[in-house]
Amino acid sequence: MSAGRPFLACACFFSDNIFVGRYGLHVRYRDEGQLRRDHGRALRERGCRGEEDFRTALREIEAEVQRRKQLIHQSVERKAIISKCYKRKHPEVYILQDSFLAPDFLEIVSYCTSLDAHLHGLLRYIESFSDKRIYRLPVFTEEFCQAFVDELENFEQSDMPKGRPNTMNNYGVLLNELGMDETFITPLREKYLQPITALLYPDLGGACLDSHKAFVVKYSLHEDLDLSSHYDNAEVTLNVSLGKDFTEGNLYFGDFSQEPTPVPKYIEIEHVGAQGLLHRGGQIHGALPIASGERWNLIIWMRSSAIRNQLCPMCNKKPELVEAEGFGDGFTETLDDDVPETVNLCSLW
Repeated sequence: MSAGRPFLACACFFSDNIFVGRYGLHVRYRDEGQLRRDHGRALRERGCRGEEDFRTALREIEAEVQRRKQLIHQSVERKAIISKCYKRKHPEVYILQDSFLAPDFLEIVSYCTSLDAHLHGLLRYIESFSDKRIYRLPVFTEEFCQAFVDELENFEQSDMPKGRPNTMNNYGVLLNELGMDETFITPLREKYLQPITALLYPDLGGACLDSHKAFVVKYSLHEDLDLSSHYDNAEVTLNVSLGKDFTEGNLYFGDFSQEPTPVPKYIEIEHVGAQGLLHRGGQIHGALPIASGERWNLIIWMRSSAIRNQLCPMCNKKPELVEAEGFGDGFTETLDDDVPETVNLCSLW
């Protein structure tokens, strides 16, 4: 928690950035009339031809809104059931150990925590892509990745309740529900990643990333093949390729969401096993289809309340705060006189 204060979400979570999968479109939804006015043309251009198609899309959107409103309670229930009933196959992977981390990664962290560390020195240790502030670095050992994926597959094959990361990923695992936040992801963020992000992204709160959302996504030929263009609800994102064997499926990156250009320039970056990509959460990106095999990726959305309390990255407005579970969406109530009013979640139902 941030100085003992609870983390919160922005009310836009219940209305903005709703993904309509059949048309590959993110929409904002208040009511049917607003949806027709704001997104009718874009929906038609993407194949939503008649009233029946529109009604189907509308039902999908309304179902997602209801899912989001019930999310807190359902997540708490799932986590309790998993904690009580799930039998872990590799219990050791739930507690972060230095032996899980690549020696080169530990060397990078050691440099970043030294007194004379600076950005240009750090860039000698990691790979940089174009001018988009995207960086690749080793993170885990191959042995850890294999054990972690084996644990994830064991959970997937169990009869435990499963919450999915978001509407864009139908196959994956929320790591807070699996019980990995406190003993694995939080120490990874605080002790190892933050010294790196402090040098790479000081303007995005890289030195004060005080919360996160962590999940694993899975791509395979008969499940999710790819990921549509989007940006993350994060200041900084870490995306680590855990394996297994796969071909194609490169990531692509376009503009920064707050600095769009008339003709975006895209770059493709290949996944490398056990290595991670660090990028700004607002960097528009997606994943191309895999051609064969299966790929698991660990995604950590890292958030700075000092940054997002000023402007919600999803609605680009001063956040309208609502209650949340755990780290929420990384907002906290500010302590000055200009405190956004906290909204009772029940009033949004």
